Amino acid sequence: MAAVVVQRKWHTVAEVAEMLGFGLSKTKMLVLTGEIRSVKIGRNRRILPAWVDEYVQRITADAEGRWSA
Repeated sequence: MAAVVVQRKWHTVAEVAEMLGFGLSKTKMLVLTGEIRSVKIGRNRRILPAWVDEYVQRITADAEGRWSA
């Protein structure tokens, strides 16, 4: 019998903060300002893994642009 691995589809703001190594307050601010995309499901915010990757790519591209200028 083959094992089935189910990967999480959504992350909480707290999980994203931990993934990025940021504090919860900073991550909440990034979500509220739209820097990190999210959706509201009920009373909670959820973030797709791709949206975290999108944020990291945007920030690193901005940093690379400043270093090469």
